[in-house]
Amino acid sequence: MRDRFLSTVTTVAITAAAIGAVVAVLGTQTSAQGPATLKTAWGEPDLQGIWTVEYDTPFQRSPRFANQEFFTEEQRAEFDRVRSQNRGRDERGARGSELDVAGAYNDEFGAMKRTGKRTSAVIDPPNGRIPPMTPEAQKIAATDRELRLALMQATQTCKQGLPGCAGGKFDPTPTTRRSEQPARYNTARMNRHDGPEDGALADRCLTIGLPEFGAGNGGGSFRRIVQTPGGIAMYYDVGQGQGWQRSVVMDGSPHLPSHIRQWFGDSRGRWEGNTLVIDVTNFSPKADYRGSRESLHLIERWTRTGPTTLEYVATIEDASVWTRPWAVTQEFTRQNEQENRIYYEPRCVEGNFGHPAVMRASRLEDQAFAEGRGPDPLTKDNASGGANFDPLQQ
Repeated sequence: MRDRFLSTVTTVAITAAAIGAVVAVLGTQTSAQGPATLKTAWGEPDLQGIWTVEYDTPFQRSPRFANQEFFTEEQRAEFDRVRSQNRGRDERGARGSELDVAGAYNDEFGAMKRTGKRTSAVIDPPNGRIPPMTPEAQKIAATDRELRLALMQATQTCKQGLPGCAGGKFDPTPTTRRSEQPARYNTARMNRHDGPEDGALADRCLTIGLPEFGAGNGGGSFRRIVQTPGGIAMYYDVGQGQGWQRSVVMDGSPHLPSHIRQWFGDSRGRWEGNTLVIDVTNFSPKADYRGSRESLHLIERWTRTGPTTLEYVATIEDASVWTRPWAVTQEFTRQNEQENRIYYEPRCVEGNFGHPAVMRASRLEDQAFAEGRGPDPLTKDNASGGANFDPLQQ
């Protein structure tokens, strides 16, 4: 498996280098107002390179800014000042408390980007907020949340009213619902380890997939775009080794039959002027984006806006989850090809080594409790951690 993966990565890297060597530097002017368009040797708009988002932007707009689409320069400077003083995960709670010991990474492992221009990545609706969920989606979310809170009820997290128990209440008697299965395939961490699928996708070295808007710990995510005549490949370096790649079919063929489902969906692309438009359907019911699963439909628009800038706009639709479609934008900056020329295979130790160890430890805890040598495992919080204060979202 490792050899096949490395072979694939090597092939992508070689292809990228070969294509990059023949890409035309500048194309023709597309309009009197627009910039000169970069073209490939075969005449398509050139989107190739390694790209990342270099600024922090709130995903949804804070009510503080109402219909203000962009921050002023003074506001950005103030946010940078306040955020630079935020201790984040370095903030410790009372000795021995959940906040004292929860969380795997302190700020030594993170990074703080400067505040971006936009007050939200959401650009439609105009208020910068995700549309309301449908009644049915709200019901599903509430049912799921109810089970998760029940599994947490006897923990110190609920006793102290910490964010991980928001909406729940403390009960010193552990729930009788430990063996109950969630209504849908589990993708998030819950307070038990009775089977591998009780863990979050990241715990199992599985990425959440599309749409992808950046990972935690301040690291964000990177994309490498490679074009060939008639094909486009995108490699995503996300989070802590959950890298993955997608292929965009550009031959005009229809989507796969509806019974064929893929983790990252089925991507069918076309050019509209200088914009790559990708229609993505056929998602797996085991992937989840804010409650949307197999009915998720994306329309992505990738547009080269300058020599080092790339605009991304995604329209997100699922009539079973949201009351209307909505859209998000990101602006990517091209990264240095020489400094980033070496890419190592993602090493996700959480799923390969850590998760099996967690499962083994859980069985030992169950055994100790059954023999009267330890506490009920449901009195321990294995599902949540301390919440960080983000002034951009307030």
